[in-house]
Amino acid sequence: MRNMDFTKLKEQLRPLAILEDVVVGEPPEEDTGSEARVAPEPEKLAAMHEPDYLARGFNLDVRVEAGKVVEAAGILDEHGFFLEAVTGVDWPQEGQLEVVYDYCLWQPQCRVVVRTRLDRQSPVVPTISTICPGANWHERETHDFFGIEFSGHPDLRPLLLPDDADFHPLLKDFKAHG
Repeated sequence: MRNMDFTKLKEQLRPLAILEDVVVGEPPEEDTGSEARVAPEPEKLAAMHEPDYLARGFNLDVRVEAGKVVEAAGILDEHGFFLEAVTGVDWPQEGQLEVVYDYCLWQPQCRVVVRTRLDRQSPVVPTISTICPGANWHERETHDFFGIEFSGHPDLRPLLLPDDADFHPLLKDFKAHG
C-alpha cells in the first residue's frame, strides 16, 4: 500500500479472510460487438491480496464469510476508514450473490474492498449499519435491487422501488413485466 505501512491492518483482517477465493479475470481486451461477451474462467487467488491500484482502484481486496463483515467493518472503522458504498453482484451460474463493501481512508489514501458470497436462494448477511450508520441506505438499495437480506437492519423497506415491489431488477435473470 502506498504512503504508509498497513501491516497492522492486514494482520487484523487476515484471520477473517477465507483461505481461497474465486476472482473473475479481466474482460477480453478487444470487444468487436459481434459476439456476446463471455467471462474468462475464474482464477484461484488468495482471499486477501493487494491488487495493482492503478488497474483496480483499490489497495486491498479481502473476501470474508458473511458472519465476519461486521468484524471487518469494525477493524476498518478503528483504522479511520469510512464506507463509500455497498452493492451486490449476481453470479447466477455459481448460485451466489456477492456483497461488496468499499472503504476509503483519505490520509494516507487507501481503498479497501471487502467481499462476501451468499447463497442466491437465501442471501442473508448481517447489517454493518451499527458500525457504519451510512450503510443504512446502501443496504436498503442493495436489498431493493438484489434481494439481499441484511439481518438486524433497522428498516429494510424499499428505498428506490415501489413499496409493493416483488422483484429485484439487478438480478441477471430479471424479466420486466408487460
